[in-house]
Amino acid sequence: MGVYLVQFLSGLASASALFLAASGLSIIFGVTRVVNFAHGSFYMLGAFFGYTFVREVGGGAIGFWVALLLAALAVGLVGLLVEFVILRRLYKAPELFQLIATFGVILIVQDAALWVWGPEDLLGPRAPGLTGIVRIFGTPMPVYDLVLIGVGPLVLAALWLLFNRTRWGILVRAATEDREMVGALGVNQSLLFTGAFVLGSMLAGLGGAIQLPKGGADLLMDFGILAEMFVVVVVGGMGSIFGAFLAAVLISLLNTFGILIWPSGTLVLMFILMAVILVVRPTGLLGRPESGGHKTEVGVEQALRPAGPHYKIFIGLLLALLLAAPLIVEEFYLVLITDVLVLALFATSLHFLMSTGGLVSFGHAAFYGGGAYAAALLVTYAATPFELALLLAPLGAGLLALVIGWFCVRLSGVYFAMLTLAFAQVAWSVVFQWSDLTNGDDGLLGIWPSAWASGTQVYYLLALAISAGGIFLIRRVVFAPFGYGLRATRDSNLRAAAIGIDIKRQQLAAFVFAGAMAGLAGGLFVFSKGSVFPDEMSIPRSFDALLMVLLGGVDSLSGPFVGAAAFTYLHDELITFEYWRLLLGLTIVALVLLFPQGLAGAAKHHLGRYLKLEAGSAGRAKQADEGRPA
Repeated sequence: MGVYLVQFLSGLASASALFLAASGLSIIFGVTRVVNFAHGSFYMLGAFFGYTFVREVGGGAIGFWVALLLAALAVGLVGLLVEFVILRRLYKAPELFQLIATFGVILIVQDAALWVWGPEDLLGPRAPGLTGIVRIFGTPMPVYDLVLIGVGPLVLAALWLLFNRTRWGILVRAATEDREMVGALGVNQSLLFTGAFVLGSMLAGLGGAIQLPKGGADLLMDFGILAEMFVVVVVGGMGSIFGAFLAAVLISLLNTFGILIWPSGTLVLMFILMAVILVVRPTGLLGRPESGGHKTEVGVEQALRPAGPHYKIFIGLLLALLLAAPLIVEEFYLVLITDVLVLALFATSLHFLMSTGGLVSFGHAAFYGGGAYAAALLVTYAATPFELALLLAPLGAGLLALVIGWFCVRLSGVYFAMLTLAFAQVAWSVVFQWSDLTNGDDGLLGIWPSAWASGTQVYYLLALAISAGGIFLIRRVVFAPFGYGLRATRDSNLRAAAIGIDIKRQQLAAFVFAGAMAGLAGGLFVFSKGSVFPDEMSIPRSFDALLMVLLGGVDSLSGPFVGAAAFTYLHDELITFEYWRLLLGLTIVALVLLFPQGLAGAAKHHLGRYLKLEAGSAGRAKQADEGRPA
């Protein structure tokens, strides 16, 4: 009895720190609509600042709690800097650009923390006066955990008073409901957004600092807490503080008792819970449907058009150059270009889903890795020939996409994105933990192509043919009747339904098609490397695909290829530096701020202006030759 009661209380104590961080994320999203991936970095900074201030302030219980508050204030100042320098310039941009910018902030903060505090884990100081234990039915319980249990409800009450009894809090609530109307009433939205972002950052910093006596500080805390925070916010309902508190308690208790009941399932329990809740209640426990002003935008503003003559000439020259590459470059560069081609097909499949369908997936790597594992498992256990295994890879990924998509297309916006993330995490966990079949973290090895395709040059040409064919097929679908119907569902669900389009069936078909194309890229990948590991289905791999799409440009059909090339180049060039994350993060933020339309979009824009100027000059010269006024 005592063991279970202590486990219950320990879960409540963990829920307090999780609620502090998640409530800040919920406030930021509710007001600014920013999906802030850097929130985990603020949590990590809270722990590091808390460690430093406790050592500097020192001295007794008062000094300890003052140090934690100072840590929260310091993180609030960092949040103010991030909001003022980066996010303020992106509030009117599509939400995906904000997401990628905050991902760049993660990389910057990671290396900044490495430079300031070093690579070693820091052991958290014990709270003065709260270092003992109490026994509950004979089972020891730390006193500090009992104090943490009271912190969560105390902060919840303070937030309730702030948002219901102060003018600023009422304006924040109004902005959460309809920020356009708040702006129309003359409220300075910039100050409101800044205040909400700083408050959310401080709560994250306080959450990181308050757990110091339980866990210390390390450089992996940001990604370690990030998934849990997002699950809490989504399960509770985006923008709902009480929902975040309820979800934090549920998830912390689930993780605490899951260790006792199902140890092997602790990696996915919270994602399974999130998937079930979102399927039953699409807006979370206490969330509300998003108003029209809160629509998640992908960033497609210009109508996609078939390739013009200049573009076709350019693509022809590019293909000719790629075909001639084996005669020009060394084998090392052929391998590198092969990687670019595979990633380009992977990114193009996600680009199709985002730009044409308006469906933003955070878990697209499930199908990329799913195709790779489908081919690898067929070769390993069924001795399937290379050609057949490569052909069946997109089929396996497409079947997985059919199952996942059947649930996901019921949702929209951020909830759709988070449900894809949940299912992708479940798929990764199955591959990671089913060691008897997938060999777990050791991966499947020896997955090589047939003898005729084993040479670097031959496999490069094969990858070029399949990748180019896959990208061409995706482009054809974009301009087929199915693609036009899909764009209709993206632009207006009501009008699309009114003209007889089955919206969910259309979106599900697009989801399965994109998943199959990602699986084809995964099949090419596994045979090019000869092995596959669970990392190919992980969340960071999905973010790589998002980054490639946005680097190239969502508005451009050639964007994924440009983004894949830029991503591969940046990764290979910067990885040799000690602080490569800092350089990569700064590069990502600079690209988002300077080229919000992506590299391909920027090139297309400048080329279009140049051609118009040339056409105008030619027209004026012709008029002059004919004796007419220019």
